[in-house]
Amino acid sequence: MNGMVMNGSYYSKSLSAERLERCYEVAPPRVQKYLEEEIRHVHESLRPGMKVLELGCGYGRVLRRLAESEDLLLIGIDISMPSLVLARRLFAGDRGISIAIMNALHLGFPDGVFDLVFCIQNGISAFHIDQRLMMREAVRVTKSGGAALFSTYADGFWEDRLEWFRVQAAYGLIGEIDEIRTGNGVIVCKDGFRATTLLPDQFAFLTEGLGSSACVRTVDDSSLFCEIKV
Repeated sequence: MNGMVMNGSYYSKSLSAERLERCYEVAPPRVQKYLEEEIRHVHESLRPGMKVLELGCGYGRVLRRLAESEDLLLIGIDISMPSLVLARRLFAGDRGISIAIMNALHLGFPDGVFDLVFCIQNGISAFHIDQRLMMREAVRVTKSGGAALFSTYADGFWEDRLEWFRVQAAYGLIGEIDEIRTGNGVIVCKDGFRATTLLPDQFAFLTEGLGSSACVRTVDDSSLFCEIKV
């Protein structure tokens, strides 16, 4: 791959299914805590009977955890068919979880059908798509009284995040880190992969004009969550 590779293609072809699963398996302890805290924060918004949509569900890592403790209708969408094939295999026997191949910018759902829509683990930046349109679509399919959640990495988590990406590179899951171009919240790999983040004022800019209230807060000193009330 060259430097023109976009992350959407990267996640659907180069970093999907078992390779993506392996990225989480090799995560250092502090990163494991970050991952757990993100799921816990989403879980706090759940109530029995809710209809929930995850944007960029991958192989279903988060959906499976949410399905363990609530009576929910969970739907996940992703553009990576290999990841969704693995998800279907892992979901075998699990009730209340549905997945579909779908673009988060063009959701094939009517207006106002979900109680909660979420995209965590920095998906809003990692996928390198139109972030405002992604948020607008999420709000469109959320019920009045519901919420849409988006997360990115907190500034204070930089060293732990960089360590995790270096571990992934060492295992050959992503390309070698370009140490010269990496810094200030941006991780660049020599195979074209590029991971950015959002700051609170950027979230504020993106949510302007959505007609909904939004708040941004830090969770576990590792995640920055933007919650849009619909």
